Amino acid sequence: MAEFFLELFSEEIPAGLQKNLREKLLEEFEKFFLEKSIKSKKSFSLSTPNRLVIVFEGLDKVIKILSDEIKGPNINSPDQALEGFMRSNKIEKKDLFKKKTEKGEFYFYKTDSKLFKTNDLLMEFVPKLLENYQWKKSMKWGEYNLNWGRPLKSILTVFDKKVVNFEFHHLSSSNSTYIDSDFEEKKRVFTDFKSYEKHLKQQGILIDQNKREELIKKEFSKILNKRKLIIKENFKLFDEVVNLVDNPNILLCSFDKKFLSIPKEILILTMQSHQKYFPIFNDKNEITNEFLIVANKRDQKGLIKIGNERVVEARLSDAEFFWNKDKTQNLVKKISELKLMNFFKGLGTYFDKVQRMRKLGGMISDELLISKEKVELSASISKTDLTSDLVGEFPELQGIMGGYFSIHQGFDKDISQALTDQYLPVGIDSKYPKKPFSIALSVTDKIDTLVGFFGIDEKPTSSKDPFALRRVALGIIRTIIENKKDFRLNDLLVYSSSLYQDQGHNFTNQNLQKELYNFLKDRFKYYMKEKQIRLDIIDASISSFSCNKLFSSFEKAKSLNKIIHNRVGLDITSSFKRASNILESEMKNIGFELNNTADPGIFKTDFEKNLYKKINEIKNYYSSINKDENYEYSLSLLAEAKKEVFEFLDNVKVNEENETLRKNRLELINMLCKTFQNFINFQLLKANNE
Repeated sequence: MAEFFLELFSEEIPAGLQKNLREKLLEEFEKFFLEKSIKSKKSFSLSTPNRLVIVFEGLDKVIKILSDEIKGPNINSPDQALEGFMRSNKIEKKDLFKKKTEKGEFYFYKTDSKLFKTNDLLMEFVPKLLENYQWKKSMKWGEYNLNWGRPLKSILTVFDKKVVNFEFHHLSSSNSTYIDSDFEEKKRVFTDFKSYEKHLKQQGILIDQNKREELIKKEFSKILNKRKLIIKENFKLFDEVVNLVDNPNILLCSFDKKFLSIPKEILILTMQSHQKYFPIFNDKNEITNEFLIVANKRDQKGLIKIGNERVVEARLSDAEFFWNKDKTQNLVKKISELKLMNFFKGLGTYFDKVQRMRKLGGMISDELLISKEKVELSASISKTDLTSDLVGEFPELQGIMGGYFSIHQGFDKDISQALTDQYLPVGIDSKYPKKPFSIALSVTDKIDTLVGFFGIDEKPTSSKDPFALRRVALGIIRTIIENKKDFRLNDLLVYSSSLYQDQGHNFTNQNLQKELYNFLKDRFKYYMKEKQIRLDIIDASISSFSCNKLFSSFEKAKSLNKIIHNRVGLDITSSFKRASNILESEMKNIGFELNNTADPGIFKTDFEKNLYKKINEIKNYYSSINKDENYEYSLSLLAEAKKEVFEFLDNVKVNEENETLRKNRLELINMLCKTFQNFINFQLLKANNE
């Protein structure tokens, strides 16, 4: 048994590329060893910004491939087939023998058993694997032809304590690597991973990303728990920082308290996104003037701490200047500046957009029964923060800064909140607008965007969605459903399209409304899948899809999904399936059509009368409800019909010789099925055993 140990030493590879390299290369090595029937006891991959390490422990030094019988063509096949078989396997006719199988007699040949040295296989395979690795982003440098994430400096490759010799572009494999990634002056020889890891640890380098993560979390907790402070969970930032360092050291830093007067989102964004720092909050969830950084070496003289504090102070000084300047600039007066900002080619400027949003928002205000004037005002100033220096410096804060500016200038609280929330939600589980004016502005903005881009045929494809229109559509759907409202969305889409036409923007898409309908239908289906609704229930829900009934359709599907496997669900589905199966079977052999009306005057049994009475109870219930349907009660009412349905089907002969009776009984069953389908298209549901 032997160890295979590979280290790729390069200039610093970004965290995202590094993580992908670490995982993909290990997968390729595992696949290779599996194909060659080379077993290993343990395998893993590790990385730092400069180093990628692959290790396999307990590998066979020699692999024996046993002889095998290779099947060729049938003995009656043309000569060309036999010649092709011999040529592809590099054998002669004397090597062949005939053998009978269940499918006839075929030519075979027997391969020789072979011994392969694992080292020889690695010499051939490793450079091929490195050559074939697909980077998301790569570069060339100097006069070399090698494409790599960052300049590759050395390749340490050892198997059974000996070098695996190969050439890779301008580099030759060896058993040595650079110790100091900053100066690259000293190299050291290693023949196994354990001595390599131990030596680097002595230099303060933790090669194992999992150990770095544990260390950082432990040091964070020490500092925070002692002071009763917290940091917000940010898995993406934490994962990135772990892969940015190899010698992690935690420092507690601070900035001048005067900057706490700046909106906290600016402070957080400056520290997290721009500097990769961790803002600290007190037990009241208020941001403090302290933050944590993960340095890549010990700060013995305190210079790293001073340097990072100076960087933050400089950035926050700029932000403070922009904040004090921008917050005083009248938002209403800045609307005219939007004429100089293009929204998108063919869709006008941002000034054009807010004028459309004003009118569309007015229509939505009628749906929500809120002040039309306030909705129109919020739409008018919704994009003015795009002209500010702060949003120019921090584009991630568009909308949020508009909310702060409007608060400072004395706008109504509802309007300020609407500006802050206008871009929500941004994903399937993110925050969504909840206040009426926020809902109105968010939906208005998204409908205008969706209609505009579809109108000029800038639609998503199967692989690309450059304008995030799937997210926009999902945002509309989430906002409507999770606020428990049904909008006349069809009318809003048509009106939005007409607003573009009124401004002289001529759409090239002649199937605009149909495509928008299908797109929203598809996103609605995706939303229900994410909410763990059963697929056949989703199909049943959208078979009569209406953009105007997103919330009610979802609630019906959710309610049915909740009870589909319990007694209520089983009673409903068994009643409908049994009735609809009989109806479908009988309708194939009759020469008349049904008109969904049974004549109680010719009923012969109480079973018919009881079923007819139960159907009318359900019909009367559906005719009496409006938007306030209790879906759980509706389902319980349908489930209660099982007694009458089964008693009728068990005791009444539907396929009666008397055509009048037969037709009337089929009409009764048809009425039952139609009544059930007031709730959902049960025809598309699968039986629980399917």
